[in-house]
Amino acid sequence: MAETTSSMMALGFKAPDFHLLNVRMNKVLSLHELKSPIATVIMFICNHCPYVIHIQTKLVEIAKKYQEKNISFIAISSNDALSYPSDAPDKMKIEAEKNDYPFPYLYDESQKVAQDYLAACTPDFFVFDKQLLCVYRGRFDGSTPGNKKPITGEDLSSVLDNMLANMPVNEDQKPSLGCNIKWKK
Repeated sequence: MAETTSSMMALGFKAPDFHLLNVRMNKVLSLHELKSPIATVIMFICNHCPYVIHIQTKLVEIAKKYQEKNISFIAISSNDALSYPSDAPDKMKIEAEKNDYPFPYLYDESQKVAQDYLAACTPDFFVFDKQLLCVYRGRFDGSTPGNKKPITGEDLSSVLDNMLANMPVNEDQKPSLGCNIKWKK
């Protein structure tokens, strides 16, 4: 595992569309089918990353809370499944079911979507407004494995609360810290 931070590209970029396999339904879905008229959270995660595993329970809780408020959550795994078989689609499906993911878990086999979003690590979070313009990119909260900070999801929750209240999103955003995306050689 190589500890990596988010690339923190410029805010305001338009979310690139995609068509990816939802491993739970065995069906290809697009961003335009999954987006919300309020806010859409796109997160790059994977099965084996200790940073993802660390926040997993709270992430599911927060996703369920905000999905009730019509905010979409989309999880994407872009890791090379040949080199990391625990991140293969069949294992993703098991992980999603075991952890009761309330969001689609999509497989980016070509890794093009991760490249289009400049995703660098897992977990890596992006929030888009109703026009699919990026208003947030960065971390879930300040907790990481071993730093003893509580897992709250406060950074992501604050953004979503502001969007629900039609308030501006703070542009002082902290990068996520996690495992590097496992790129194909």
